[in-house]
Amino acid sequence: MTGKVKQKSGVKGFFKKVYKYRAFLLMLLPGVLYTLIFAYYPMTGIVLAFKKYTYAGGIWGSKWNGFENFKFFFQSGQAGLVTRNTVLYNIAFIVINTVTQIAVAILLTEIHNKHFRKVSQSIMFLPYFISWVIVGVMAFNIFSSDYGFMNRLITAFGGEPIAFYTTPKAWPFILMFFNLWKGVGYGSVMYLAAIMGIDTSIYEAAQIDGANVFQRIFKVTIPMIMPTTITLFLLSVGGIFKGNFDMFYNLVGNNGLLYNYTDVIDTLAFRALVTNQNFGASAAIGLFQSVLCFITVLVVNKLVGLYDRDYSLF
Repeated sequence: MTGKVKQKSGVKGFFKKVYKYRAFLLMLLPGVLYTLIFAYYPMTGIVLAFKKYTYAGGIWGSKWNGFENFKFFFQSGQAGLVTRNTVLYNIAFIVINTVTQIAVAILLTEIHNKHFRKVSQSIMFLPYFISWVIVGVMAFNIFSSDYGFMNRLITAFGGEPIAFYTTPKAWPFILMFFNLWKGVGYGSVMYLAAIMGIDTSIYEAAQIDGANVFQRIFKVTIPMIMPTTITLFLLSVGGIFKGNFDMFYNLVGNNGLLYNYTDVIDTLAFRALVTNQNFGASAAIGLFQSVLCFITVLVVNKLVGLYDRDYSLF
């Protein structure tokens, strides 16, 4: 009897809280609906990874085929290649971008001319808003064998033109450059905000103790923004098995000569869907990618937690 009374009082208390915070819950409702519709409902499409999709049957009416789609992926001979490329590219992107973004944020805070600092930050921020389609056109105009600025510059100095679009080994550096160029301004904002949040009295005390600008950077600034750096690092690691499809597809396209050095999991899944019309294989590749990302987040977060519990995400 006592249990039923407690249960009723608990239900009444719940509805009282709902009524009390109805305005806040109403404001929260659009975000919840958006997440359910566009994030959780599409996850039901995972079943395609285990089905032989047909247009007549659709997602739910198509026949189950077990792990055949995964066999197609792993027996294609490309699973290891695209996984390796995706991981190596993302490791390079994370390391290079993090170091550069921190350096840019520190340099901006050390600029005392406010107008010059604002102009510099705006110029670095601008590439983030340029579409990868436009960046792909820019890359073609720079590296094209016939019309490219780079080859015209090389021939002007008496050199031989370089066929960049048939030289796979050049593309890791090209991709890293454009990824850095496009993201450095936007990525430095978080570090800039973290630096601005440091108590100025700490810098004043370091300066009184005789610390020069480099000592203040390495002994005060970098240690103080380390929690922000680790948090952003963990968020980046969560997508280490996800290639930036927009970048790879718009810069490389369907150039099969470059696939050994530029093909990633996302572009392989795209070709399986568009070129081969293999919905099941594309879904299987996507599921494989998501599971690897999930495992990576758990492992890295656990390792960070062992080092310092306060730095872990959960």
